[in-house]
Amino acid sequence: MDRKLVTAALVISIITLIISIAALVTAKNKPLSEQELEENGDIQYVLYLGTNDKDSNEPVYPPEEAKKKAEEILLDHFGGFTIQEAHGGWKDGDKVYSEYTIVIYLSDTNIDEVHSAAEEMVDTFHQSSVLIQSNETTTEFYGGE
Repeated sequence: MDRKLVTAALVISIITLIISIAALVTAKNKPLSEQELEENGDIQYVLYLGTNDKDSNEPVYPPEEAKKKAEEILLDHFGGFTIQEAHGGWKDGDKVYSEYTIVIYLSDTNIDEVHSAAEEMVDTFHQSSVLIQSNETTTEFYGGE
């Protein structure tokens, strides 16, 4: 084979690979269209619930009791949930604070219901707020073939 032909084929292959990778990255990072959201899109809500009292900065409940109370609130508002235990920390001036934190994942719901549950959490755990993140996603409950 001619060396120039092999070089040209190699260059074309590399350019094609770069274009393919760019297309995949662009497609992966592209927000869902309105139609895609309607058909199979969902919003995943992630809540971060601190468990120290907003005034005293002391735990309102021991970790296991806090988790149980959060689960009761979530069961009253939603059909299901996922909880992860975390440890939060922050600095205010020279003082360092930390607290047991409950991270809650919710799908197949709406922001009004999330706000309703967060309102109850604010009262129950004597918080200033509950951090809520909303993430576009697709949700599928796969049951096998």
